[in-house]
Amino acid sequence: MTTTSGAAGVDTRPFAPFEWLLARRYLRARRKEGFISVIAGFSFIGIMLGVATLIIVMAVMNGFRSELIQKILGVNGHVIVYRVADPFTDYDEATARLSQVPGVRAVLPLIEGQTMISSSAVTLGGLVRGVSEGALRQMPLVADNVRFGSLDGFDNSESLAIGIRLANMLRVTAGDAITLVSPRGAATPFGTAPRIKRYAISAIFELGMSEYDKAMIFMPLKEAQRYFSRPEQVDVIEVLLNEPEKVGDILVPLQAAGGPTLSFTDWRKRNETFFTVLEVERNVMFIILSLIVLVAALNIISGLMMLVKDKGRDIAILRTMGATKGAMMRVFLITGASIGIVGTIAGLILGVVFCWNIEGIRQLVQRITGTTLMDPTVYYLSRMPAEINVRETTAIVIMALVLSVLATLYPSWRASRLDPVEALRYE
Repeated sequence: MTTTSGAAGVDTRPFAPFEWLLARRYLRARRKEGFISVIAGFSFIGIMLGVATLIIVMAVMNGFRSELIQKILGVNGHVIVYRVADPFTDYDEATARLSQVPGVRAVLPLIEGQTMISSSAVTLGGLVRGVSEGALRQMPLVADNVRFGSLDGFDNSESLAIGIRLANMLRVTAGDAITLVSPRGAATPFGTAPRIKRYAISAIFELGMSEYDKAMIFMPLKEAQRYFSRPEQVDVIEVLLNEPEKVGDILVPLQAAGGPTLSFTDWRKRNETFFTVLEVERNVMFIILSLIVLVAALNIISGLMMLVKDKGRDIAILRTMGATKGAMMRVFLITGASIGIVGTIAGLILGVVFCWNIEGIRQLVQRITGTTLMDPTVYYLSRMPAEINVRETTAIVIMALVLSVLATLYPSWRASRLDPVEALRYE
């Protein structure tokens, strides 16, 4: 038999229509309850902004990591191979052996050296990498981002490919000439004379990472061997993989193919400190911003407690008409949970839309304020990256929903425990 009293025919099943009706009315602002509605509004805004901020920050951190990995792996090898003791002269044989390992995309012998770079305007330091034209073609980050000039005929010329920021600082463009000065030149009776040679610029590239764009210089491998006095030898061999993230699985076959005279190190070990710090910062930001969502959930508690106190007379009347303790608890549970759920959904939408348009927003803020946000010289990247991880975003939404529902339990329980006699005594 359905329990009714006073209001005959009222459905008292859990989450019955009248419970939703009451919850909806309690959420609507009226003159008498204006302050309570304001608190509910602040709780909604707090949940929305907390969820949106958490999604945006985590997306930006993910974007930073992905962009940095892409830039670093786009220029540097996934596995670096060194000769243990003797000069690396048999690099052709080692290249052939390593190329046969499954999962290897390319094997690139190269020479590295630091030089002074001089133009008619300024003198700077830079890193010279001696590579073949074919090796540069295997680096899409370089080959696909040539802004001026061309890489055609790179092997057969005494020319260089330099970064766009370096070109701007030297005030040169494609076709101009610059001078390279190496302190390790030819030996003379009076000591080692610096090696000085002038080269034309055949290509200017833009990698989007300021650290590389302002210091990286590519030179034909044969010319680099002559310039650095390393005939028929290289410094290292860089191995490019089809799946860089799975470098640990392919490292053992590479070592077996290379032999005991070669030493191997992968990109994770070379950048371990950098990415460890990035991961620590990411975790700390998640914890700190999660506290914002927690504080917003606590606002729901305070708002509901005030609502329960304000609605004491209504609760008492409903109880005398046959409403159960569970019904009263569910009414306020729906009220508080609605704030949290709607706020979480609004925060999700706001966060996703912000991430999709984050670069445009950054440029707009720069134009309005006249300042430079995310200076490439400091943050290495020339654009604001944002990469939304579905699993991570789902976890954020679930966390916000759980906190919102938990925040409603105590006020709802207090409403269910209200004594009708005490509530109506002074009415």
